[in-house]
Amino acid sequence: MSKPAIRHIANLWSFFDYPSKENEWSLEQKVRSIKEAGFDGVCWSGGPEVRKLTKKFGLIFVGGMSSGKAADFPRLLKELKDTGAHHINVQVADEDTLTPEAVGLALLLIEAGRKLGVEPAVEIHRDTCTETPEKAYALADAYQKVTGELLPMTFDFSHVSVVKHLAPPFAKRLLVRPDLIQRAQQFHFRPFNGHHCQVPVTDGKGNLTVEVKDYLEFVEAVIKTWLAGKQSGREMFACPEMGPVRGGYNLSTLPNSWEDAKVLRGEIDKIWRKLNR
Repeated sequence: MSKPAIRHIANLWSFFDYPSKENEWSLEQKVRSIKEAGFDGVCWSGGPEVRKLTKKFGLIFVGGMSSGKAADFPRLLKELKDTGAHHINVQVADEDTLTPEAVGLALLLIEAGRKLGVEPAVEIHRDTCTETPEKAYALADAYQKVTGELLPMTFDFSHVSVVKHLAPPFAKRLLVRPDLIQRAQQFHFRPFNGHHCQVPVTDGKGNLTVEVKDYLEFVEAVIKTWLAGKQSGREMFACPEMGPVRGGYNLSTLPNSWEDAKVLRGEIDKIWRKLNR
C-alpha cells in the first residue's frame, strides 16, 4: 500500500506572450522555467520538440486534444502517446452535442485509448458536450449504464461555477459527484468565482487576493473528497491552469498568468501536504 501522490502540471499556454508579445520565450526557455519552478510536468499538444524538451528536463508530459470526430481519435491519441503521454485530457465535441451522441464518442475514445495503452479523460468544459453539469453527469451516467464503469473525467470546476452563477463557498454546489471526482486523476485548478472563470491569484504586490482565498477553501474540499476514495498508489495531476491575456482568460491589467500559476502551485502543494501527511 503506497500513499497517493500529487503531480504538479504546468500548462504551456500560461506562457503566451511571456515576458512580452515582442519577446516571447522559446519553448526551451518555457520548459526550463517549468522545471525550475518545481513543477513535475507539462500539459500541451504533442510534437517532437515537446517530447525532446520534456525528456531533457525530466518532466511528465500530459497530453491535450480537442475533437468531436471519432475517426480522428486513434491518430490524435497516438500523436500524444508518441510525445510521451500516458494521461490525456480531451475536450469532446461541441455545446450542441446531445447525450446519445456524446456517449457514443466517449465509448470510442476510451476504447481507442485502451488499445494504445493510454488513459484519456473527458474534460468538463464550456463549448463541449459537457458544458453544463447536467450534460456532463448525464454523459457519465449513460457511460456507466453501458459499461458498468465510471467515466474518466478531467474536472475544471471554473466552467460549471460560471454557468451556475455561484457564490462562495462553492463545495456544496460543485462536489455533488464524489464518485466521479475520486475516479478522476486530472484536475484543472483554475481559480474562479461565479462571474469569472479565472480570478487573479495575487494583487500585483505579492499578496493573495480575497477571491483566491475563497477559492483555496474549495481546493481543499476537492482534495479531501479525492483522498476519501481508494487512492493508494494513484496520482493526482494538478494543473494551476492560469490562462493568458491572449484568448481572454486573463486581463491586461492583472498579474501575469505564469507568475500567478507559480504562486498557485505552491498554495495547492501546501494544501496537499496538510491533508496527506
